[in-house]
Amino acid sequence: MFIDQATITVRSGKGGDGVVSFRREKFIPKGGPDGGNGGRGGSIIFRADRQLTTLMDFRYKRSYRAGDGDKGMSSNKTGKSADDLVIRVPAGTLIKDADHDKTYADLVSHGEEIIIAKGGRGGRGNAEFATPVIQAPRRATKGDQGEEKVIQLELKLLADVGLVGFPNAGKSTLISRISAAKPKIADYPFTTLIPNLGIVSVSEERSFVVADMPGLIEGAHAGKGLGIEFLKHIERTRVLVILIECTDGDLKGAYATLVHELKSFNDSMLTKPRLVAITKMDLADDKIKKNVRAAKFGKGIQAFPISSATGAGVKELVSAIWKKLSSKK
Repeated sequence: MFIDQATITVRSGKGGDGVVSFRREKFIPKGGPDGGNGGRGGSIIFRADRQLTTLMDFRYKRSYRAGDGDKGMSSNKTGKSADDLVIRVPAGTLIKDADHDKTYADLVSHGEEIIIAKGGRGGRGNAEFATPVIQAPRRATKGDQGEEKVIQLELKLLADVGLVGFPNAGKSTLISRISAAKPKIADYPFTTLIPNLGIVSVSEERSFVVADMPGLIEGAHAGKGLGIEFLKHIERTRVLVILIECTDGDLKGAYATLVHELKSFNDSMLTKPRLVAITKMDLADDKIKKNVRAAKFGKGIQAFPISSATGAGVKELVSAIWKKLSSKK
């Protein structure tokens, strides 16, 4: 199961209390104040980890709390500070305030982290309040309370290339042809219910990650079908490949509809380089082939007739994708 959203509650630790204490040693009946400060409470830290791929763990555990700092001790000893609580999330996770329209961080790189809730400061012991005038203070302060926040986590997949198309356009078949990914493939719409990632090897030292998204339908940007749940994953991709079945009677119209859905969701999508793959050419008769050759998709938009079943045209498509990626580096 692919889990790409979760809401959790986090609370940092309370600071330890300062203490009132006086030095008591033999032959020193009236020692000065020696109450130590309290330790710091543990903070809540989110850290990106490329080994994680979903937010599944947060479906079962939704509350996280860091430890409290220890109270101060005599002999001017500061209480032990609590350990920070590090919460690991997949690389590509947005950290948001669930109660307000605020994004704290977008953790993209492995090891990147952010402190979401700082641990409370420790209270001050009475030794801190000693002055030439007040030499025996009998007061100390409480440690600060920790912070509590409701956090929304949202995972956006990290991929170089996004495959976009109507349901049953051949996206899963293509990704299974060009990578080792093994998505579910069947001859009916919405076979793909979750995004699939595959690594495409161009040569020994050249590769890229491609994402196969569930099919879009007209009105997807407004919530129709399954596509709206996954359009956000395409936002991070660098190149888009738009797949259209060769048997579609209006290739240009199908392309325009898909582009409209992308633009309506986020108009910055159209700033990404795009390629068109005309799929299932192994099913094409002479009339369809003629229609494919005549189709134009706009200035600078290359179209590649392919058959993922036979492999025809796929190598040329992969090469063109790599060129687009290389030019964007």
